[in-house]
Amino acid sequence: MPVSRYMGESNARYYTTRDPLGAAGDFTTAPEISQMFGEMAGLWLADIWARAGRPADAIYVELGPGRGTLAKDASRAMASQGLRPEMHLVEGSQALRQVQGGLLAGVKFHDTLDTIPDDRPILLLANEFLDALPIRQLVLTERGWRERLIGLEGGSLAFVSGPNPMDDAVPEGRRSAPLGSIVETCPAAAALVEALARRLDVQGGAALFIDYGHLTPRTGSTLQAVRAHEKLDVFAAPGEMDLTAHVDFAALDAIARREGAASSLTTQGAWLNAMGIGLRARALVTAAPDRTKDIEDAHDRLVQPDAMGELFKCMALTARDWPRGAGFPEGQRRKAEP
Repeated sequence: MPVSRYMGESNARYYTTRDPLGAAGDFTTAPEISQMFGEMAGLWLADIWARAGRPADAIYVELGPGRGTLAKDASRAMASQGLRPEMHLVEGSQALRQVQGGLLAGVKFHDTLDTIPDDRPILLLANEFLDALPIRQLVLTERGWRERLIGLEGGSLAFVSGPNPMDDAVPEGRRSAPLGSIVETCPAAAALVEALARRLDVQGGAALFIDYGHLTPRTGSTLQAVRAHEKLDVFAAPGEMDLTAHVDFAALDAIARREGAASSLTTQGAWLNAMGIGLRARALVTAAPDRTKDIEDAHDRLVQPDAMGELFKCMALTARDWPRGAGFPEGQRRKAEP
């Protein structure tokens, strides 16, 4: 089977059968590390909303909201600026919906973005959502480019190359890569960003994606598996571990601009620092001196280059007639294509 099917079916079972977050789970996301992360995201949305004229009908949308921690912290920050939007969460896991519903009042759940209201501005957050979408891998063999498949070798799962030529599916600029090179694409992420950019162009609004990935095209496999906070072989326990891959933000940026959205890219550390996370950390320390070390450690984990600061990237999408998002360097902002 293709890598995309293996990853998709494995993650479908994994995410619908458990709460994978926290110390007792398999991994910890930024919102679980510190309230500061969600507060910065909420203030980012509130700032754009205010500069767009404070539309009263704007709605909050979150993709893959985990335990609801990001939504809760973002809501508190948005409310401090007068923004109290109706909340819509795109969540496929019934287990996580129960957790989210217990934390957030009046929330509306959706299986996909398709059922989100299409007649009002969208204020969207998605943290560590794109990385879990199924990727497709293409490998350069002596016979040319082939799709990377998963089959059986000696009774065990292993990577194999498919029989059909796939040269036309490889971006032209990477077709002359060295033998054995792997190119990854993510059709699901591309389709999502394309659909969202079209919605923003019609409805207005803004979206912030935060995930680990890269800002420039590259080759090589980034498929990885995690369970109990440890990396595993990607074949170790299908359906019982989290399978993810790095997000190709360069490709998604190009898609968004093609569909009419303005796009901005930067690193998580640069964005959080520009948003004022340092000032917020000092305020929290002043309010709770006994928690100084925990607050400073969380701050450093979120922003330092050797922690999450450089590995995680941010992509902001805004409707072409909306203001651009704060915290992104001017040189990395990309306007919508005409």
